[in-house]
Amino acid sequence: MTAPELHAPASRAIGPALAEFTRRIAVDLAAELPELPSFPDVVLRVRQVLAKDDVAVDEVVRIVSAEPSLSVRLLQLANSAALNPGGRRVTTLRAAITRMGFTLARGATVVFAMSQMRRADAWRGLEPQFHDIWEASARLAATSHALARHCRRADADQALLAGMLSAVGRLFVLLRLEDLPTLLADAAMYAEIQHVWQARAGRALLTRWELGAETIDAATDFENAHSPHGGRATLSDILLAARHLAGVVDPAELPGMAFLEAPPFLRLGLDAAGAAAVLTASGQEIASLRAALAD
Repeated sequence: MTAPELHAPASRAIGPALAEFTRRIAVDLAAELPELPSFPDVVLRVRQVLAKDDVAVDEVVRIVSAEPSLSVRLLQLANSAALNPGGRRVTTLRAAITRMGFTLARGATVVFAMSQMRRADAWRGLEPQFHDIWEASARLAATSHALARHCRRADADQALLAGMLSAVGRLFVLLRLEDLPTLLADAAMYAEIQHVWQARAGRALLTRWELGAETIDAATDFENAHSPHGGRATLSDILLAARHLAGVVDPAELPGMAFLEAPPFLRLGLDAAGAAAVLTASGQEIASLRAALAD
């Protein structure tokens, strides 16, 4: 595998560590089955049962019920303002999965498994970086879901999942830096390493998890949605626009912001007033989803 090019480090002390990191991650991603360590096998069981054409909701409930923490997470998500705008709470796992649908339930199971990894020994010492990646992904996912719903798109649940899965590649890269403190301590170098490697790492892992091509593209490479092209807005457009909106503190500041002229906003037909409406109308929805997704 040809390694992506990184800028030469300013410090000579970083050079050997960077070379070792590049060697490790290239070898790992060239392996037939790259994986995140300590990934709960409940994900595999849920994926297998949902792959059946004639699966019944009761069979899914049986598998999920074996993991009480996952059951709680699915109930929280099903009762969030985003999925329960009418305020009618569900109290059984069967009702929660029925409300969510199999696609979102499967995705939420993957997200749950990712959140549980931080408790494993493999991630000890990396808690601050893990937390930053997780919080950014939860914010992106919640905003993406709200934006897709505001634009009356049918892929709001897919946008939510892609937003959370954007963490996968970054977590994979982070773990490969575990015993290379000189790289972790250099903020600029760490950011560049993530920029260069996270998309490739994420794509390798998500392909193995048999997710759809559009979801994988959006989760790993949505930043390239800034390129101009004709046609309808894509899932990647939703995520890139949502990332910009997630950083807006006051919707009143939106008029005149340069990112509103970027191709994703133009393809979505979203101007300053429309973007402000998303943030104003969806504040509770975004907050509830972030709470349900956060660990």
